[in-house]
Amino acid sequence: MSKDFARRGWVVTLAGMGVNSMLGTLYAWGVISAALIDQLDWNATQTQIPYMVACAIFALSMVPGGRFQDKLGPKPVLITSAILAGIGFIFAGMFLTVVTLTIFFGIVFGASMGLGYATPTPAAVKWFEPSKRGVISGIVVSGFGLAPVFIAPLTTNLLERFGIQSTFYVLGIGFCIGILTLSRFISNPPKEYVDELAAKTVLENNKQGISSSKTVKVDYEWKEVLKTKQFYLLWTMFCFGTFAGLLIIGQLSKIGLEQAGITNGFILVAIYAIFNASGRVGCGIISDKLGRMKTLFIMFVLQVLIYILFPGLNQPITLIMGVAVVGFTFGGMLTIFPASTGDYFGMKSFGVNFGMVITAWGVGGVLGPLLGGIVRDHTGTYVLSYGVSAVLSALGAILCLITKAPQERKISEKTTS
Repeated sequence: MSKDFARRGWVVTLAGMGVNSMLGTLYAWGVISAALIDQLDWNATQTQIPYMVACAIFALSMVPGGRFQDKLGPKPVLITSAILAGIGFIFAGMFLTVVTLTIFFGIVFGASMGLGYATPTPAAVKWFEPSKRGVISGIVVSGFGLAPVFIAPLTTNLLERFGIQSTFYVLGIGFCIGILTLSRFISNPPKEYVDELAAKTVLENNKQGISSSKTVKVDYEWKEVLKTKQFYLLWTMFCFGTFAGLLIIGQLSKIGLEQAGITNGFILVAIYAIFNASGRVGCGIISDKLGRMKTLFIMFVLQVLIYILFPGLNQPITLIMGVAVVGFTFGGMLTIFPASTGDYFGMKSFGVNFGMVITAWGVGGVLGPLLGGIVRDHTGTYVLSYGVSAVLSALGAILCLITKAPQERKISEKTTS
């Protein structure tokens, strides 16, 4: 039974990666925003409004999405996500204004992303023992980071051949069908397998001379999570890291053109996506071995250094290297924070608990792109934005040093008997 269920867990993991690869259109927004500027004469700030609203709604809808996943299972949530993706893109293509793109891409597709993203990771992680929590989370969410590798060139080709309107239609229909298909392969594990994993964990602990009464913790409900300082520390670090990462993603094509003369915006988008996906898997593996906070500290320090250097990255090769570092570190955060949430607060209510943590992604996703657009429109460069990102990354590194797991909540002998 164990081997069959383990194989089933990998099917869920890979299907979840596929769902996230379709929802990762958000990370290809730089291509779309460049087309809005060039074809419809939007300014940089206008192009960021639908994007930042999508970021905010994405994060906020993770909370009900996680709750529904915990209660109803993944399939109903993914079906809803697929339908909203189709509606959002198709109607956004019908009415190409700032208001309508904000409504249909920002709100409707943003909700699709939140519901869809909230579902595969909890489902996949529940199929594996805690020692694999980081790498499994990394594989599932790597689809979201890797999406621009195929979505960016696809979107660029569609924009050049058919225009913005038809591009939105094709993407909407394709994502709806794709998510519906993959939803059939994603499910939570049965209770007997969850119990088997728990027993295996206790057995491994006993072999290492660790008493199970000291290692088994009570799962936290969402109200209990909000009473812990660890939640607010995780939330703040996530917000700081997201601010820095999404500031770059939302305007990557224009940054490449204006700062280093890179005319093909897809190059930077693809580089970012490859390293973003690599960071999600790589940091998951590293954090399983080294520890979550130690890994996160290293990533924040790297971000501080690269943002200090970013204004001087005026050659294609140097800018590509800088984008690669930002992509790797930002991608890694999207693995470490869900893994840390599971480590700190348990798996029973993992969906809604991580949904609350990832609201930080929404706040950073609003403020980062907005600042980037405003600074660019008023100063002609992104230098001030890079400085703010460096300071926030430094603060994130400091918080890593003081963030510890919640004090163990022991299950009493009466409870376990």
